[in-house]
Amino acid sequence: MQLSELFNPQLMQLDVDGSQYDKNGALELIADLLVEAGKLDDKAGYVQALQAREEQSTTGVGDEIAIPHAQHESIEEPMIVFLRANEGIEWDSFDQKPAKLIFGIAAPKGGGSAHLDALAKLSSVLMNEEAKAALMQASTPEEVIAVFQQREQPEETTSDAVNVSEDADEVAEEKPFIVAVTACPTGIAHTFMAEEKLKQAAAKAGYEIKVETNGQNGVNNKLTKADIERATAVIVAADKQVAMTRFDGKPLLNRKVADGINKADELVQKAAQADASTYHAKAGEQTSADESSEGESLGRRFYKHLMNGVSHMLPFVVAGGILIALSFSWGLYAADVTHEQYNEIAHVLNNIGGMAFAMMLPMLAGFIGQSIADRPGLVVGFMGGIFANPGILGAFSQEGVMENIEPSGFLGALVAGFLAGGIILALRKAFAWMPKSLEGMKPIFIFPVLGVLFIGVLMLFVVNAPMAWVMNGIMNFLSNIPREYSIILGFVVAAMMSIDMGGPINKAAYVTGTALITASNGAGSDVMAAVMIGGMVPPLAIAFSATVNKHLWTEQERNGAYVNYVMGAAFITEGAIPYAASNPLRVIPPLAIGSGVAGALSMFFGSVSQVPHGGIFAILAGGVSNPVMYLLAWLIGGAIGALGLYFTLRNHDAVK
Repeated sequence: MQLSELFNPQLMQLDVDGSQYDKNGALELIADLLVEAGKLDDKAGYVQALQAREEQSTTGVGDEIAIPHAQHESIEEPMIVFLRANEGIEWDSFDQKPAKLIFGIAAPKGGGSAHLDALAKLSSVLMNEEAKAALMQASTPEEVIAVFQQREQPEETTSDAVNVSEDADEVAEEKPFIVAVTACPTGIAHTFMAEEKLKQAAAKAGYEIKVETNGQNGVNNKLTKADIERATAVIVAADKQVAMTRFDGKPLLNRKVADGINKADELVQKAAQADASTYHAKAGEQTSADESSEGESLGRRFYKHLMNGVSHMLPFVVAGGILIALSFSWGLYAADVTHEQYNEIAHVLNNIGGMAFAMMLPMLAGFIGQSIADRPGLVVGFMGGIFANPGILGAFSQEGVMENIEPSGFLGALVAGFLAGGIILALRKAFAWMPKSLEGMKPIFIFPVLGVLFIGVLMLFVVNAPMAWVMNGIMNFLSNIPREYSIILGFVVAAMMSIDMGGPINKAAYVTGTALITASNGAGSDVMAAVMIGGMVPPLAIAFSATVNKHLWTEQERNGAYVNYVMGAAFITEGAIPYAASNPLRVIPPLAIGSGVAGALSMFFGSVSQVPHGGIFAILAGGVSNPVMYLLAWLIGGAIGALGLYFTLRNHDAVK
């Protein structure tokens, strides 16, 4: 696909009044042109996608250029909208200059990689001063297209490196040779603009350079072992993880992709003079997030490690939750071998789903640990997740010193993941004195043995043990709330179900509800009804949010969110765990408020539950009184939770 083929005269406006638009207004204008040309059906959705991309980092790349871009389901073919604002529009650009040349890239969702090659060429053309001047002077859309057509002619040389002296090999060998890697989260624009800027800076200085790009269509112009060995130094201009261990022993500059665009001359000069610290890969490791995150903020590192755990945990939540929900189809107690409703198929489904759920916390903690400290962190983190709920293993014995151990749930598993990474990093430093001949002992003997020992002691006696005290205190608090304040009690117990979803706070509310059912001698409990609805709301709120406000979640999160309609209906609160774990401070409060409102309404409507589980299956079986109003309370709570998520997540800079 040629670059000029992505332009359409209908999608150009060469006389935009910059004084009448801000960035959001310009994004709206891009969408308007697409709609008018019949290329876009969902304007609001595409604008939201553009805004979400801007929230990650500005697309104002400097030199008075902005390249806003997004993919969307209603776009059938890739295209570029071109706006020219001679006065410029403020775009929060890297160099603080307003954008005069604005290229809005519209790409189909999952539309392949053919258009990405053309978009890489766009970055190259825009770095050419003559092309930029021609675009500023063009008076018609046809002249704009001609600027790009002129630069689509085959080049005389196809060398990947910028060779500035080819008259004699001896001269070339005297010149510094630099290798670089460029990468941005989306891999559409910044990656290739940084590549072109570095090439231009090297050519101007008379150096050779080879640049590897980690774009959306994969790695291009990959650096070979010979390239790296020959290089004077390495430049990594990246905002995402790239393979780093191959640069072991080389002077390396690790910077943001924005520096590759705006500080290319500085980077090239430093690399040519080997003015950089030597990179040392950690012994016995493959590439880890810790290696490639140097220079990143603490918050960003935390988020990347956390999402590595959440993404690996999500399939276990979905698989386990759906299978358990299916088992209820034969009855609330169909999986209980001692009950008259017992059904073998339901029993098998429930147990398979339960085992999948049992893997949820180990996966979360294990892959957080792996993201921080590679394979040793995976082992220690995995065990930390088990220690967060040790009852999932039949080998765990609650006798002797273990008698008072209580599970700490998914919040404990979060702590375990980061503890695991920290333990391995500390062990690396503690055993750095060992000779290289014994390096092999670390990952297969020293780190696993000591790591599992330390994480076990910390989780069982530092993290979990105090949780038991917290749970008992909460149960005492709930039991002392006067019954005349039943609506407040309903709000409190329901909200507690959303706070740690399997941890001590959740368990305190659930145990209180089940204890009251037992004491009622068959009459049921309104507190249990509030507890159950509180656990049904979080998955529903997540599902509502992913359906109505898609831009709040990544594509992977959205795909997993829709099954939460089923999980919420079946009172499987764990369906919301991956979303709560991804950003607890922004996600848990609105879920807790939605659950609390639903619990208060359940009390107000006088709903009573005679069973401790089942969700909508319990309602259909007649286990909950006043069922219509109970379902209404559930839907209201889910809607409130989804609305709260919109306000807490709409400006979140981690949305992709």
